[in-house]
Amino acid sequence: MPSNILGSNFALQSFGESHGKCIGAVVDGCPAGLKLSEGDIQPMLDLRKPGQSNITTQRKEADTVNILSGVFEGYTTGAPICMIIWNTDSDSRSYEEFRTKPRPGHADYTGFVKYGGFNDYRGSGRFSGRLTATIVMGGAIALKILKNYLNVEIISYTKSIGSIDLDTRNISFNTLLSERYTNDVRCPDSAVSAKMKEEILSARRDGDSLGGIIECIVKGVPVGLGEPIFESIESEISKGLFSIPAVKGVEFGSGFSGTTMRGSINNDSFIINKDDGSIMTKSNNSGGILGGITDGMPLIFRIAFKPAASIPKTQKTVNLKDMKESDLIVTGRHDPCVVPRAPPVVDSIVGIILLDNCVKANMIPRVLK
Repeated sequence: MPSNILGSNFALQSFGESHGKCIGAVVDGCPAGLKLSEGDIQPMLDLRKPGQSNITTQRKEADTVNILSGVFEGYTTGAPICMIIWNTDSDSRSYEEFRTKPRPGHADYTGFVKYGGFNDYRGSGRFSGRLTATIVMGGAIALKILKNYLNVEIISYTKSIGSIDLDTRNISFNTLLSERYTNDVRCPDSAVSAKMKEEILSARRDGDSLGGIIECIVKGVPVGLGEPIFESIESEISKGLFSIPAVKGVEFGSGFSGTTMRGSINNDSFIINKDDGSIMTKSNNSGGILGGITDGMPLIFRIAFKPAASIPKTQKTVNLKDMKESDLIVTGRHDPCVVPRAPPVVDSIVGIILLDNCVKANMIPRVLK
């Protein structure tokens, strides 16, 4: 399958470059009969767009989505849905130097070698975080279907920035859902979010950057999603998440901390749900997945983002023209930390993967009513 397509039954194809004319997405496999307009997609894009605070890039893009096909008289037709966003505030001047002097931590060098120097280097081209907007376009559609037809709820939020970590043990799902977008950092705790913001601003004042962790919880997931062994639900989710620039790690349930437990502690005992008589587990160290298949418990996983690579400090590189070592200072408009803009992107990736698997399992019909 081509590398710019995510999913198979419900599939998203991403196109465009950071400083090109436009970026966009084509969604294929969306059921017919879904009430859909730009108003269903724009709110998700607004949560991700740049220039919203002093802890994000100051590139100003409205990120206004236009639906070009696949919707007629307010409903999806079953045909491919093509959506675009026009780029209006790109400034490529500072990127000319990076054509021959690859930036540390970026794909300038690997892209140059892989594509023989023909890759669009402006704004990082296809490697830019701007392309996550194309994921959000398709994700907004997937999230609407999952919520309205299967009552699946996906929430991602900032769990840590640098050394500042949110303790979620006593925070309810509803609080996480209602409070995560009440501040610039997208952390559902005002006191912790203030510390996180100051941590980011401190790094920016030092000409540096920070990374962090996004946690995602999915409630209402049906039992049985996932196709072992090479298309297990963890494999599919992880593949999607690693397509987000700056993602360097994914862990499910107890994750790496589970390696310090004994099996008697890490195992999740099965019990009967007293509310509806269904089978559930007493704990959820598995993160809602057993044998690569969803078990009906909430999916819980965390995504590690590296520090933003573009920093205005002197760094070492190699000039590809004369093959000599050189100094480089990255100028331009960049995020000091990409984590605060990541929750809607994570939600979208997970939504696309889960809906794709629901369609595969015949849980979603070809025509919605």
